[in-house]
Amino acid sequence: MLSSRVRTLFNIEYPIIQAGMVWASGWELASAVSNAGGLGLIGAGSMNPEKLRHHIKRCKEHTTKPFGVNLPLLHPATKEFVDIVLQEEVPIVFSSAGSPKTWTPTLKKAGVKVVHVVGSRAFAIKCEDAGCDAVVAEGFEAGGHNGVEETTTLVLVPSVADAVKIPVIAAGGIYDGRTMAAAFALGAEGVQVGSRFITTPEASCHPSFKERVLSAKEGDTKLSMKKVIPVRLLKNEFFEQVKALEDRGASREEFQQLLGKGRSKRGMFEGDLAEGELEIGQCCANFPKELTPAGDVVRSMVEEYRRAVDRCRS
Repeated sequence: MLSSRVRTLFNIEYPIIQAGMVWASGWELASAVSNAGGLGLIGAGSMNPEKLRHHIKRCKEHTTKPFGVNLPLLHPATKEFVDIVLQEEVPIVFSSAGSPKTWTPTLKKAGVKVVHVVGSRAFAIKCEDAGCDAVVAEGFEAGGHNGVEETTTLVLVPSVADAVKIPVIAAGGIYDGRTMAAAFALGAEGVQVGSRFITTPEASCHPSFKERVLSAKEGDTKLSMKKVIPVRLLKNEFFEQVKALEDRGASREEFQQLLGKGRSKRGMFEGDLAEGELEIGQCCANFPKELTPAGDVVRSMVEEYRRAVDRCRS
């Protein structure tokens, strides 16, 4: 199963993609994952154009392997981001949070491979029609911004795989070789892993946030802020304020006022574990309780995947 179209599409050894997470996915993490045989992504969502160019150049200095950039299409600097991606000849773009029709033709004309993140079967079909080379089917177990339908990975991946001819990459709740094997059994040809790479030395998020993730237990995350944009959060004082608004049926404006600006930076990058927005996936409770180098995460996933497949065959 490791001989998938995803490997061929990106010219990588293993069909494991490191998600382009805000405040965590800089050049150090992306290059480490690519050097280990996966596909590292730089997360542009928490960068300005100059910072993105810096991370791309540094990534080129630290790996000769393919890497890509994640572009949230609703970002105000998206046009500048696309220009930089083309100028720096980045070979792969994962896009999210917007219409794939907007920038896919421009990117593909320049030879860039384009993948869009979806939370529904219907949107996956639109991505295929827009010319995307693959889609990421992300279930609501995932950390960060999420689909409003709350469709799980177990349900979403086979639905999308049945609906489109392009390769499907599974995301949401995938963190080891067992969950990777499950994703392939559902019809995926690759996996996108986000939260697991938070707990690596190479992730650029704050050490206090990493330690909080390592200490997480079952039930410590919840999908919140559906009136603004659904996001899975670790429970803390900020989460309790969000919950209080939800419990009394507060308006969208009240949620936006509480959220303000810079909440995720405050929590994930600056380490304010009380008042910051702490985005992480549901699977964090299952992680090893110590930091693991990103390359070791990739290698252990491959080894465990093979053991999981062997168990299924026996």
